[in-house]
Amino acid sequence: MKIVNSILMISLLLTAGCRGNKQSADDMITVDVTKSYSSKKELILQDFMDVEYIALETNSDFVNQGFVQAIGKEVILVKNYINDGDIFVYDRTGKAIRKINRKGQGGEEYISCRSITLDEDNNEMFINDHYARKIQVYDLEGHFKRSLKQKQEGGTQFYLDIFNYDQDNLICYDEINEEIPFLLVSKQDGSITKEIKTPFKEKKLFFQVLRSEEGTRAAGPDDYCRITPFNGSWILLEPSSDTIYTLMPDYSLRPFIARTPPVHTMNPEIYLILRLVSDRYYFMEAIKNEYDFDQEKGFPKTYLVYDTQEKDFFRYIIYNGDYSDKEEIYMVRLTPVNQEGESWAPVDAFRLCEDYKKGKLKGKLKEIAATLDEDSNPVIMLVKHKK
Repeated sequence: MKIVNSILMISLLLTAGCRGNKQSADDMITVDVTKSYSSKKELILQDFMDVEYIALETNSDFVNQGFVQAIGKEVILVKNYINDGDIFVYDRTGKAIRKINRKGQGGEEYISCRSITLDEDNNEMFINDHYARKIQVYDLEGHFKRSLKQKQEGGTQFYLDIFNYDQDNLICYDEINEEIPFLLVSKQDGSITKEIKTPFKEKKLFFQVLRSEEGTRAAGPDDYCRITPFNGSWILLEPSSDTIYTLMPDYSLRPFIARTPPVHTMNPEIYLILRLVSDRYYFMEAIKNEYDFDQEKGFPKTYLVYDTQEKDFFRYIIYNGDYSDKEEIYMVRLTPVNQEGESWAPVDAFRLCEDYKKGKLKGKLKEIAATLDEDSNPVIMLVKHKK
């Protein structure tokens, strides 16, 4: 949950028992976000996804919060949650390579760093300098290459999500834009090469604002992705739309998941978001758009999973198979990290050290925990589609 108390941060925030029918693996399913359901599945993550662990090297120059931005074939990019400008470059095994910081007010520097997108083939990284409404481009040694302006029209404030789409383009989500939420953007000059309009009746914003004599406060739900890479395509989630679409290679939109009732008919709205899509399971949350500022809590959730084999919806609980007992994994912690559809979650070193001493770990996770101390950088859990 995130709470902020300034108008500046509001711009960053602008930033079901259910039953469905699925005739084939490519057909759309429908979710009623208002219903409840009793059937529950207990799943082990490793049964349907591959899991890898990467220990980030810790030394005097490489102490960080382990906020992973991108994972490529050869490098990992990490920053801190705070806006200190530090970018930590690791190799794919977690060995420290270099630390970069180009934060500043100059034309070749970034004021802020909301996110970092990796283009490993071109040895470049794209810094989402959202305060300046720019994308600053550097090579992986930290040398400035060029600056890309973000779109200004249609109520745009800044790009919220950015992924490496192909050799020439980024794919971006423009949350506040009144009509066109998804864009393909040139890596060379920032020009719009393709506008992608997911149909919706009325633009909706998924957050709450309270204005009073004391000031303005805003609250939004846990972070979630509007762009999800999956099996060579891209799943596009616009909260204002009643349908989640798959963007095909020819730029056509194929309906993937539909929700009912229509979001524009609800007050408060219930939004449907995705957490993880695998070959068999689609993990989702139905979230009510309401928040109590006095109690500082809200956005109640219903957790659900669709099983493509059983063609039905369930409640669920997921366990980590690298624990000897039932250690639950919370899907809210998994975040897509590259165009290959891999997701990551942090595992705190102090927690692993405790679990190791208690004999709760096994396999590769146990081996990694044996090398850590409580002050080590977080370990990356990398979740991948089974080969």
